[in-house]
Amino acid sequence: MDWLKEAMFVREMAEKNNNMFGDYLPMIASENILSPLCKEMLITDFHGRYAEGTPGKRYYQGCKYFDEVEKKAIELAKKLFDAKYADVRPTAGTVANMAILKAWAKPGDKVTVLDTADGAHISFGKWGAAGLRGVELHHYPFDDEKMNIDVEGSIKVIREVEPKLALFGQSVFLFPTPLKELAEVAHEVGAKVVYDAAHVLGLIAGGKFQQPLKEGADVMSGSTHKTLPGPQGGVILANKTREESDDIKKLDWGVFPGVTSSYHLHHVAAKAIAFAEHLAFGKEYAEQIVKNAKHLAETLYNMGFNVLAADHGFTESHQILFKVGEKKGGEAAIKLEEAGIIANMNMVPGDEHPMYPSGIRLGVQELTRLGMKEQEMEEIARFFKRVLIENEEAERVRKDVINFKKNYRKIHYCFYEGEDAYEYIKLVQE
Repeated sequence: MDWLKEAMFVREMAEKNNNMFGDYLPMIASENILSPLCKEMLITDFHGRYAEGTPGKRYYQGCKYFDEVEKKAIELAKKLFDAKYADVRPTAGTVANMAILKAWAKPGDKVTVLDTADGAHISFGKWGAAGLRGVELHHYPFDDEKMNIDVEGSIKVIREVEPKLALFGQSVFLFPTPLKELAEVAHEVGAKVVYDAAHVLGLIAGGKFQQPLKEGADVMSGSTHKTLPGPQGGVILANKTREESDDIKKLDWGVFPGVTSSYHLHHVAAKAIAFAEHLAFGKEYAEQIVKNAKHLAETLYNMGFNVLAADHGFTESHQILFKVGEKKGGEAAIKLEEAGIIANMNMVPGDEHPMYPSGIRLGVQELTRLGMKEQEMEEIARFFKRVLIENEEAERVRKDVINFKKNYRKIHYCFYEGEDAYEYIKLVQE
């Protein structure tokens, strides 16, 4: 066996992937593209090192420079989110949720949460982190028409269940959670309030969604690679310090040794860059994301698409959800990819099985990062119409998509604005 050939095969696939995303329209709501400086951090020597513990209290030597990086990442995260506490060690949003559940809940504890069928993330479901912790799940009712939690029904559930934790946040996240009124009731019955901001973390930081830590959340988790366009990873934020609360100290232990050992130091360095860039550009970026999402949703609706929540403005986030036909979501997603548009099938109200959904979920955060605005959203909507309504041949549409995308390969809202991330990283490697 030629093992070099095997290794080069992987390298070739990575290059093909780079080219595909460079030519196609990336519209997965949970993805984004790294800035050149963020990407540079991922190939530093940090990538192969360990730093178990906290700055100044390590199990390994050789961490004096990384200690400064982690302290800087914490400092920037607290400033970005106006928080008193930040833990940048979680290696994913799901890992952050696992840490919170380990710290604040025991097997058998009652927890209230939105059902995954109504848009909650799988980490809060029985198959994910919540199930792993062995908590007893009780679901909030959902308003299909408003695409949001039913407030009165959820208040009733919280009062009846008296949960240990009240979990909020969604994977399909079109509108802010009615958090203030629900958090008040949760606190009345002695529950801690957890807000999973994975999808909307960058919008929150940019002041364009809601402010969970000011609306009653005791802790906020998030992914650092969606609307906050950093490296893949997670973060935990709170509005109390370790000195003010023993519960916050428990969060520390929930992360380490709870659910992490080494925590990918190169990603922590890239998180610090992403936080700094978002402090500089996040407000403008978040504003344009929401403008683009709303404009694309309205344009699709006017073209005949069944875009959900039309009576409520379609969306207040980066996401759009539309129905393509009963159990036709997977088929539609494949047709879109063949035409050069990368999106995902998604459950809509009334669906029963995640592998046979009726909807398509879109995110505009990456297209916005590439410099697109409302005018470009109209052109993109026409591509969707050609593929899914007019049933035009995918190859013809893909050629037009590739030609359109040639003008949008540069990264915006970052320190090296206008650079092509792929070309920049090749230059660094050379």
